[in-house]
Amino acid sequence: MPPARKRTRTYDPAKIRVAVLAQFGNVRQGVHSLTEEQLARPARLGEWSVRELAAHLTMAVETVSRNLDRPEPGAKELALLDWPFATAARAGDIADGTRELARDNPDLDALYARAEQRITERLATAPDDRLLAARTGAMTLADYLVTRTVELVVHTDDLNRAAGADIPLDRQALAACTRLLADALAVKAPGASTEVRIPPYAVVQCVEGPRHTRGTPPNVVETDPLTWIRLATGRTEWKTALDEAKVSASGERADLGDLLPLMG
Repeated sequence: MPPARKRTRTYDPAKIRVAVLAQFGNVRQGVHSLTEEQLARPARLGEWSVRELAAHLTMAVETVSRNLDRPEPGAKELALLDWPFATAARAGDIADGTRELARDNPDLDALYARAEQRITERLATAPDDRLLAARTGAMTLADYLVTRTVELVVHTDDLNRAAGADIPLDRQALAACTRLLADALAVKAPGASTEVRIPPYAVVQCVEGPRHTRGTPPNVVETDPLTWIRLATGRTEWKTALDEAKVSASGERADLGDLLPLMG
């Protein structure tokens, strides 16, 4: 009997919209409270400073507004689970654009205010199935907003660690980010021999090998959401997470080191 096909996870578009706006609001308040000394620190992302990282975070939502201003493409090109693997090719352009954005907008408060106003106004009338001409490939607005939770959560965590800040993570945004990256692992390593648990948000099965049908699976990986996100995006190495007891892995197929990161 062939293995059962896994159903694609769905997201509530209304909740995702609220989560994106809530997390961007959290970041706006957090960036407002940063001192010049904090903004000048290295962001630990290439040569970016914290100021450049803070400017980059506005791009997470400004790309939504900008694409809603553009003509709608004729056809969908990219599924949601393809997105994590389509981002690496744009790293150079993103770095150059970020430096230019930070240089041209020294007033971060004004930059955040404009970005928040624009996305709030545009989301008020845009339907979920509206196609956006994203640089990674045309996607529906509903799918693209799920990717914004990844951008916002990942870079909020970057900002907190680099600046010593304590910007909160919206629960729904954190959940969506965790789930999308967990599902991307299952796409990269299809199978059902290993169960990856990221409580309280996600459980996925992956990696080729004997399929378990009941009881505790023979290969189990478990970690918390932030550690998983850092592993999936290359902020933390697999061995480091194991050594620091941030992740537990049991079974001969529980080593995910060769599969990570999922996004560069």
